[in-house]
Amino acid sequence: MMTESSAQNNRINADVLSERQREILKIVVEEYTIGAVPVGSFTIRAEGRLGVSTATIRNELATLEELGFLYQPHTSAGRIPSIKGYRYFVEQLMDQVELSLPEQRKIRHQFYQLQLNLEQWMRLTAAILAHNTRAASVVTTPQGKQVAFKHLELILINDALVLLVVVLQDGSIHQEMLVPSEPVSQDALSLISNKLNSLLGSSALADIRANRQLDGKEMHGFESVVLQRVLQLMKQCEESWTSAVYSDGLENVLREPEFVESGKLSQVVRVLQQRHLLETILGRMMDAAGVQIIIGGEGTYEYIDDVSLVLSPYGIRGRASGILGVIGPTRMAYGRAISTVRYMAQLMDSLLTNVYGGE
Repeated sequence: MMTESSAQNNRINADVLSERQREILKIVVEEYTIGAVPVGSFTIRAEGRLGVSTATIRNELATLEELGFLYQPHTSAGRIPSIKGYRYFVEQLMDQVELSLPEQRKIRHQFYQLQLNLEQWMRLTAAILAHNTRAASVVTTPQGKQVAFKHLELILINDALVLLVVVLQDGSIHQEMLVPSEPVSQDALSLISNKLNSLLGSSALADIRANRQLDGKEMHGFESVVLQRVLQLMKQCEESWTSAVYSDGLENVLREPEFVESGKLSQVVRVLQQRHLLETILGRMMDAAGVQIIIGGEGTYEYIDDVSLVLSPYGIRGRASGILGVIGPTRMAYGRAISTVRYMAQLMDSLLTNVYGGE
């Protein structure tokens, strides 16, 4: 099975291994994924898929180790897949797995029970990803690369305080308190709101800045203050598309035997909690197509050498798109993770298209 990959330069020629070596590598990955125990020749022979002696299997294991697909944690132990071995498995050996129709129906029913509430969609997506893959999930709210205005309201709180409410085309709502330089009435605020709503329309930030009717010469007093704050809010949204990140299932990772060592567990926590690391990884996924797989950092992300990520963009390109996926050990059930992430991305594509309309 060939799968989309975020590590194109790590692709491995399928012909580098013989058919027997391919089968042995597949057994080692599958057995180690299930048991988290190094896999030896007797376990492989017991599978009954090869019809050769344990001595022959040991020779092939040694060859796979020399080629960098496996390694031996200590003398006399069985073998464990390397990052290169997992990559070959994912790209060449993994069986095609899709979510069953009952699973798909159950997931869709959970979403259809919700109202059109973006936050609830994000939380449910994170929960389903974590539950189905037994890993930690991460979901970013859909954002457009070009932030577009939708509506604003100005509400008088008291003589010295005004609430600014800005709604953007992606459905996000932003509120801020403003202090006018002189007393202002609600009627005056309504006039300013109506004027700016009419002038701004559904424009993107760049178009608003280019509109001569909205330059400093045309705007006066408090309406100029409001406009500048709206522009600042839109700019902040454009610069921080991962403004809201939902995650679930960290307890799943805590149960994995390889993460009993706190140093390894901290890699998962670091990805989920340190915003700049998360943005670095997810930001590179936004322009990708389909499911992207990062195995043990693969030289690009050295701080997650014991962690794998299965991620996918979703939504409407350039208008309302985000990233969803799972984070877990390199000993991940990749088939299950890929099929779940792919299905959830397709479902979110459909839901957002119904809300925002197609391109």
